[in-house]
Amino acid sequence: MTTKNLLVELFVEELPPKALKKLGEAFAGTLFESLKAQGLTTIESAVTPYASPRRLAAHITQVAAQAADRPLRQKLMPVGVGLDAEGRPTPALLKKLAALGAGPEAAGHLQRAMDGKAETLFLDTVAPGADLAPGLQKALDEAIAKLPISKVMAYQLGDGWSTVKFVRPAHGLVALHGDAVVPVRALGLTAGRETHGHRFEAKRDPIILRNADDYVEQIQDDGRVIPEFSKRRAKIARQLETSWVESGIAVGSVGIVGGLGPAGIVGGVKPIADDALLDEVTALVEWPNVLVGQFDAAFLEVPQECLILTMKANQKYFPLLDADGKLTNKFLVVANISPADPSAVIGGNERVVRPRLADAKFFYDQDRKKRLEDRVLGLAKVVYHGKLGTQGERVGRVQAMARAIGEKLGGGELAHLADHAALLAKADLLTDMVGEFPELQGIMGRYYAMHDGEDRHVADAIEDHYKPRFAGDALPRNEVGVVVALADKLETLVGLFGIGERPTGDKDPFALRRHALGVVRMLMERDLPLELNELLERAAQVFGVEGAHQVSPGIAVETPRMVAEFIYDRLAGLLREQGYSAQEVEAVLALRPQRLGDIRRRLEAVRAFAALPEAAALAAANKRVGNILKKSGQAAAAEMNGALLQEAAERALAASLAEVGPAAQAAYERGDYTASLKALAALKAPVDAFFDLVMVNVDDPMLRTNRLALLRRLHAAMNRVADLSALSA
Repeated sequence: MTTKNLLVELFVEELPPKALKKLGEAFAGTLFESLKAQGLTTIESAVTPYASPRRLAAHITQVAAQAADRPLRQKLMPVGVGLDAEGRPTPALLKKLAALGAGPEAAGHLQRAMDGKAETLFLDTVAPGADLAPGLQKALDEAIAKLPISKVMAYQLGDGWSTVKFVRPAHGLVALHGDAVVPVRALGLTAGRETHGHRFEAKRDPIILRNADDYVEQIQDDGRVIPEFSKRRAKIARQLETSWVESGIAVGSVGIVGGLGPAGIVGGVKPIADDALLDEVTALVEWPNVLVGQFDAAFLEVPQECLILTMKANQKYFPLLDADGKLTNKFLVVANISPADPSAVIGGNERVVRPRLADAKFFYDQDRKKRLEDRVLGLAKVVYHGKLGTQGERVGRVQAMARAIGEKLGGGELAHLADHAALLAKADLLTDMVGEFPELQGIMGRYYAMHDGEDRHVADAIEDHYKPRFAGDALPRNEVGVVVALADKLETLVGLFGIGERPTGDKDPFALRRHALGVVRMLMERDLPLELNELLERAAQVFGVEGAHQVSPGIAVETPRMVAEFIYDRLAGLLREQGYSAQEVEAVLALRPQRLGDIRRRLEAVRAFAALPEAAALAAANKRVGNILKKSGQAAAAEMNGALLQEAAERALAASLAEVGPAAQAAYERGDYTASLKALAALKAPVDAFFDLVMVNVDDPMLRTNRLALLRRLHAAMNRVADLSALSA
């Protein structure tokens, strides 16, 4: 089978930058998979996706002009239906063959094979291989139809009548198999070999492509476009790292211009790291050129988070930080042109950013004229959720939770600070700065609290009560922050679960999974002496739910239990990600331990126990004991009567339990879970002997009850740290 390389390109108007990478990969991937399914590629074929602001393209190696013929077996009907008693074809069979384009003579060449329990007739033919033109047309239609586009545009074609729908208006289609054009159509366009380069930098326009393999060379040399997303991104990253060496501009008060230090740091200066921003600017430019701009150093009086966010979000600039992580008055802009004299481009960007920074400074100055505490009453007018009231009501609930947790962890002083921090935690939602940049909530609250002279721990807690905001984020930096963060997350979980706003599938609009993991991490990593069920019951109480009674409508009584299960599910996933086996996690979490700070010690103890030679037998015995007790139906445990122990094996087990049990219990109570489980190894021999020699379910009800009581005592001793039956194979 002779093959050549294939190039397909859609030339369009500027594509959505945040979706460009995904669009490019989807377009190329679907093209390739469709051609592969039609047998038009080989096992060595490979696809390279291209995506720039104005094009989606794919280069696929070793594509055949025609796929190889392939054998085709078609199921017809059972033998009893297709052939009469003399073995002649029935009218039903002849009709079926005619429908498949086969004559009556084909009846003599049918194959018989079992299909389930019935012998069936099959027609073996050879299906001609697909031609490239219709095969590529099918693949192109699929690639366009399956693009991950949330919204499409409807636009009119040049004939003035036809309307097509696509993510952006398309103006060109290229399809080259080697150096030959493949006659396909899409979006009202007919494929050719003509494309276009950079709007301003291209050396010639249009660009006539010679063949599929010269695409990258021609589009870069003649069109001044780097078509491959990853290579364009890598070039921008390199320029961001080295632009200071080339510019030789000093950094304001830092005043250091020198050699290249660690990657991305030049003379003590480094651009801010932001992969999402790097992806976005990669999708905005075709011929990147990183330039250095600056702004008035007076703006540095504004909190740097405000300046950084406005430069990144509004202007797509990379702010520059000094060696201490402080913002400088310099920034990097990724331009899409490379003029000999870039001063006009730099000057234009400096003029554009100034009013943005001026707005930030204005918001900051205006916000500081009013104390945070004076804004709290305004939260009563801000709706939190239609079924959960206002932000003001929510603040009251979080305060109540914070006081209770603070009292438990640190007494009256911590409770007072946590209560005050919870009062102020949401007040910055009413500031101009947070109104403009919601991402700064908490961060600005801390700055304004410091300006108001609030206690430093309270100010830090205002920012930190949102933490951890994402996987790997830091926990709150002090106890006040931990208390308010716990209170806030527990109130959110119980409130939203209570009104039915639970995550489903991949949908979690209120980030409840993140809130649950935040609770888990704080309880575990800070080893807080707090019990989960107690916390959740307290959270339900602030909504008016007390035990089995619902004082006020809205929150379901069973909410604490549902939230607890949700949290344990999140915890199980987190522990598996951290390297614990599914069996280890199941064994520990089956007991629903209330002190989450204990869980890692329990897991390590289970791992140490599992390594013992006695572990497998004891785990299996534990599972057997559990099944026996479950089937016995005797929930209420009767006390074991030593006088009723008749068999030597049951007396030996009782004696071993009397010796091992207290030692294991003592180790458990002092938190030495490993020693507690290892002590159980001594029970292997008496447990094995018991099950070999003693019948539990005897006819005598007193003996049966007594032996069940012995097993119940054994089960309790073995399952203090974890449910060991989970370790059985």
